[in-house]
Amino acid sequence: MATSFLSRVLFWPRWFFRQLTSMRTALFLLLLLAFAAIPGSVYPQRSADPNGVRLFFDNQPELAKVLDSIQIFDVYTSVWFSSIYILLFVSLIGCVVPRTKIHYHALRAKPVKTPAKLDRMPIYRQFEAFEPYLDAAQAVLKKSRIRFTRSGNSISAEKGYLKETGNLVFHYSLIGVLIAVGVGGGLSFSGQRVLVEGETFVNNLASYDSFSPGPFFNEENLQPFDLKLEDFEVVYDLTNLNNRGQPIDFIATVTALGKTSEIKVNSPLAAPGANIYLTGNGFAPVITVRDGEGNIAYSGPVVFLPQDSNMTSLGVIKVPDANPEQLGFISFFYPTAEELESGAYTSIYPDPFVPLLTMNLYSGDLGLDNGVPKNVFALDTSNLKEVASRNAENPPLQLEPGDVVDLPDNLGSVSFDGLLRFASLDVAYNPGGIWVLGFALLALGSLALSLMIPRRRIWFRFADGKIEAAALARNDDPGLEDFLQRLVLEINKEIEKK
Repeated sequence: MATSFLSRVLFWPRWFFRQLTSMRTALFLLLLLAFAAIPGSVYPQRSADPNGVRLFFDNQPELAKVLDSIQIFDVYTSVWFSSIYILLFVSLIGCVVPRTKIHYHALRAKPVKTPAKLDRMPIYRQFEAFEPYLDAAQAVLKKSRIRFTRSGNSISAEKGYLKETGNLVFHYSLIGVLIAVGVGGGLSFSGQRVLVEGETFVNNLASYDSFSPGPFFNEENLQPFDLKLEDFEVVYDLTNLNNRGQPIDFIATVTALGKTSEIKVNSPLAAPGANIYLTGNGFAPVITVRDGEGNIAYSGPVVFLPQDSNMTSLGVIKVPDANPEQLGFISFFYPTAEELESGAYTSIYPDPFVPLLTMNLYSGDLGLDNGVPKNVFALDTSNLKEVASRNAENPPLQLEPGDVVDLPDNLGSVSFDGLLRFASLDVAYNPGGIWVLGFALLALGSLALSLMIPRRRIWFRFADGKIEAAALARNDDPGLEDFLQRLVLEINKEIEKK
C-alpha cells in the first residue's frame, strides 16, 4: 500500500523529468531561447544603452512602464529569460548524459550478429565466390578501418560511430556555451562614459556615467588605467552622389597606456582587464552663462544628443547657481543650419559648415534641491517661467560661434565660445567571450561531422559456393548502394592480388 502510494506521488515528477530531458524538449527550449532574445535587440537594454532607456521613458512613458514591468529593458537578466536558460541547461544535460553512456557501450560492443535473412535488407547482392572471399573481405575492412567481427562463415561490420560522437560533442558544446555565457556574464561588467575632446577618463566606478556589473563582479577587478580623448573625427562620403554626406568612418584618437591609439566602431582598444568600444558621438558646444550680477554661473562644453542623420542635436543646460533666478536652457545645435519657410531651422549636412545654436530660456526653481535624481538630458519646465522661445514674449536666442547674447529681463548673458566633439565609450569585460567562441566553433565542427558521416552496417556470408552481401543504414542514405559496390570491387582486387 505504501509502495503504491509512493509510486503515485512520484509519477508526475518522473513524467515531468522525462519530458524535460527529451531531445524534442531541448530543441523547443533552444528555439524558445532564440525568440526570447529578440526583444533584447529591439528595445534598448539598461546594461548596454542606459541613455536609450531614458529616452524611451521620456518619449513613451506609459508604454515604457508596461515594458519595464515585464523586464523588457533587462531581457538577459530577466526572470523569464533565466528560467528558459536554466531549463535548457538541465534538459541538455538530461539528454546527453544517458546517450553518452549508451554510446560508450556501443563503442565497446562488437557489431551485431549477421541476420538470418540478409535478402530482407534494403541493399542485397548475391554472387558466386570461393570461401577465401571472407579472408579478403577482412583485409579490406581492416584497411578501411571499419570495425568487424567474424563468426563462422559470416562477417558483420559497422562504421559511422563518429556520427553519434559528433552529435554528442555538439550537445556538450551547447552546454559549454551556456556555462561560458553564465559564468562570463556573472564576472563581466560594462560601463559607459561620454568624453569630450580634451577630457580624461580614469578607470574607477566614480568616473563612469553608468555602470552595469555582473552578479559576481568585484570592484577590485577594475584594473587602473587612464584615457584621454585627444580628437574625434568623422569621415564622410564625398564621392558617391547617392551616398554623399553619409559617414563612412569614425575615429577617436586617444592617449592611453602611454601611447596614442585610435578607436573605431569595429576596432576596440584593448586596455588592462577590458576592451574599450566606440558606441556613439556628437557635438559639445562650449557655453558660458553669466547671471544677472555679471558672475560666471556656468562655463564649459555641453553634450548635445543627435536627433537625426544630419546631426541636429538637442542639449539641456541647467544653471542652478545663477542669480537672481536659476536658469534653464533647452537648446538645439545645427551643424549646417538652414532656415525653413516656417521660421524654424534644420541641418542640411552633418559637418559644422554653418553652425548655429538656438536656445529656449526658462527661469525659476529647477527642482534640483529636492533630492530626487534628474535626467541631465531633460528639463522639467512645469514650474519654470518661459522667458524666451517661439511661444514666449521674447524670441529664441540665436548664437553663432563667438557670439555673446544678453538674456531678457536682465537675467545675464550667454556666449557660444567654441565647438568640440564628444565620443561615447563603452568599457566592457567578459571573460566568457573566448570560451563562447571556442565552444561555438566546436559545436559547428561537430555538427558538420555528424551530418557528413553516415551510420552503416555491412554483412558478408558464404554458403553453398555463393556470397551474400547486404548493407543497412540507420537513416536515408542514397550512397549506401554505391558504398557496398565499391567495397565488393576492392575485395575482388584483394583476391586478384593473392
